[in-house]
Amino acid sequence: MTTFNTKPFLLPPRHLYIHWPFCSFKCHYCDFVAFEQHADHQAAYHEVLLAEIRTFAKQYAYQTPIDTIFIGGGTPSLYPLPWITELFSVLRSSFDLSNCSEITLESNPADIDEEKLDCWHSIGINRLSVGVQSLDDEVLLKLNRRQRASDVQRVMKIAPKYITNLSVDLILGLPDVSPAMWEYTIAQATNWPIKHLSMYFLTIHEKTPLYFNVARGTISLPDEEYIVTLYDQTIQQLEAAGIVQYEISNFACNGFQSLHNTAYWERKPYKGFGVGASSFDGSGRYINTNNLVSYMKSSQNVDCIVPHSHEIITPKQALLEHLMLSLRQNKGLDLQSMVYLLDPQELVALKNQLPILASAGLVTVTNDRVCLTHKGMALENEVVLRLFQ
Repeated sequence: MTTFNTKPFLLPPRHLYIHWPFCSFKCHYCDFVAFEQHADHQAAYHEVLLAEIRTFAKQYAYQTPIDTIFIGGGTPSLYPLPWITELFSVLRSSFDLSNCSEITLESNPADIDEEKLDCWHSIGINRLSVGVQSLDDEVLLKLNRRQRASDVQRVMKIAPKYITNLSVDLILGLPDVSPAMWEYTIAQATNWPIKHLSMYFLTIHEKTPLYFNVARGTISLPDEEYIVTLYDQTIQQLEAAGIVQYEISNFACNGFQSLHNTAYWERKPYKGFGVGASSFDGSGRYINTNNLVSYMKSSQNVDCIVPHSHEIITPKQALLEHLMLSLRQNKGLDLQSMVYLLDPQELVALKNQLPILASAGLVTVTNDRVCLTHKGMALENEVVLRLFQ
């Protein structure tokens, strides 16, 4: 259902997501709301984005305190510097950022230079997420990634002079990445001045170029058993370097876990701005239209009301989200929390699954807390399905 609801959140969001959807080139595995070669639309989009922020903020009689901001994409490192400076001016006039402890910008290594780093630092960005993905130039080229390994090495030298909280993204399971190249990539990462690393399993999304290449057989993917083994080995390598796992795909030095992502996993309210951005108010989820033309037309409304879909989260959906998001984290699922979400029979059924999953090496159970093993993390969907049934 598409609505134009502008009612304030039940709980004011303390976490903001801002979507800059433009890319020079779209990666072959990407299914995000992202647009390549749309330079003519960027100025107008920026203005609508600012209007959307102002419209939302003025619903409150006071400036809502914000804890984290995440600017994602697309490729936010392409956001022109005068415009992103204006964006932060609007954010500061619309919200209380005095205690905003984490402001993250996603970036492509090829875009980063000292002028941008200096500007980003000056406007308050204190965390940089760098999309490395691979250090194999041939693999990057086949994926339509613009950067080269040399760009990453350059960024690791210049970025810490401006922003010390650096995170890198890697993708596990990319085609044509040899075990030796993956081992080299992890060895390099543990020597970079990073505080955080995200390691995502490759997901093949329908209708992407990668999907069609796999379907045609022109690209082959590594088998699941190999990926599970490599995942386990990588966790051990990272932890030996002090980059410790705290969630299925995320690793950090002590004290540098992502506060913004943790808010998602703990189901805290957050507000997303921009085309295709999602929001959660504690009981329902809102998703802005992913049609760029429709989003831009919202500026023609008096208050820039963005069309969006609205879904009320049912108790069953809330249970599944709690189960899944708790297990994603190293701290695991507190069985006591399930007492309030399940009836007695359902709780017994869930507990009866635990010894079976434990014997398969997928979970551990200690003091009423269920945690996934490394193998269980690689097969999390299967574990959640077994427990949810």
